[in-house]
Order: sequence, then structure tokens, then C-alpha cells
Amino acid sequence: MWRCVLTTFVRTVRGMQADANHTGSPEYEIRVKGHLDPRWAAWFDGLSLTHQGDGTTVIHGPVVDQAALYGVLQKLRDVGLPLLSIARVSPDDRDTPTIEPRGLRSHEGN
Repeated sequence: MWRCVLTTFVRTVRGMQADANHTGSPEYEIRVKGHLDPRWAAWFDGLSLTHQGDGTTVIHGPVVDQAALYGVLQKLRDVGLPLLSIARVSPDDRDTPTIEPRGLRSHEGN
């Protein structure tokens, strides 16, 4: 399954690289099976984790380049999380995350 997903991913990224150079870092939505514990948020380098009602977790945010995206995918593989999908999304499509990496939450009143 990983090989099929990665092959599709490589083709998609190659087609999007020119566009990403004009708009900054592209944002990705990576869906995995299961709910990740909030402590994993910091491990994904600033990406947000959102628990979905269907028992999945969406890892979402900007990824600077293809190497960084491969790094996220390798972390998922190393942990043994079943990968369900990878999609490039526009910032307007983003859902509000339920879990944010430490240090990224705004502290109102401070």
C-alpha cells in the first residue's frame, strides 16, 4: 500500500512544484487510521492534528518541500500508522484543529 501511495504522491508533487514556488509552502492533509494522542503533535514539526468522528486523524499544515513531506510519511511508517490518504489542500479548506503543537497556541491576555 505504501508503494502505491508514494508513487501517486510523487506524480502529484512533481505537477505542483511550480505552483508552490509562487504561493509559498503548499499545505497538505494526511489522513491516518486511528486517533493519535495529543503528545504526538510536537513530533510532526508544527503540523496540526485533528481527530475525526470516523476514527481517523488528519495531520494538516504547510510542508516546505518534497523532502519534508517524505520525512512526515517516514515517521508515520516507522510508527506503523495505516496511511489512508494524502492531499494537497488550499488554506481556505482547513478545518480548525482540535490538537495543536505545543507553543503554537495563542495565549490571550498574556
